[in-house]
Amino acid sequence: MIKEKWGVAHVFSSLNNTIIHITDITGAETIAFASGGMVSDRDMNKGKPFTALKVAKKAAEKAHEQGITNLHIRIRAPGGIKSKIPGHGAQPAVRALARSGFRIGSIEDVTPISHDSCRKKGGRRGRRV
Repeated sequence: MIKEKWGVAHVFSSLNNTIIHITDITGAETIAFASGGMVSDRDMNKGKPFTALKVAKKAAEKAHEQGITNLHIRIRAPGGIKSKIPGHGAQPAVRALARSGFRIGSIEDVTPISHDSCRKKGGRRGRRV
């Protein structure tokens, strides 16, 4: 009988990059880490869905080596005064983690939402192009 070992997959997905950080259940110890720049040689491809798929596979491989069998997934967008919507790589990353043999416990959105935010950049009249 295989002993279950839980981990937490922190998926940060912006328009420019996808970062997957798998930790133990407390979040204190890093088990696996992968980002778009580790699997793609072009900057323009780092935020794309296919790159996110490869990133998730790479992180999942490392996590399996450490003995992780189950995952809780926490999806995060840039948030704050930036975009509250995760980038194009979030959904393919979650799918790839599920397909790589992990049992998924929960999926939650942990995007930071400002309640009374800092001032957006751009000045009084906004960004002039």
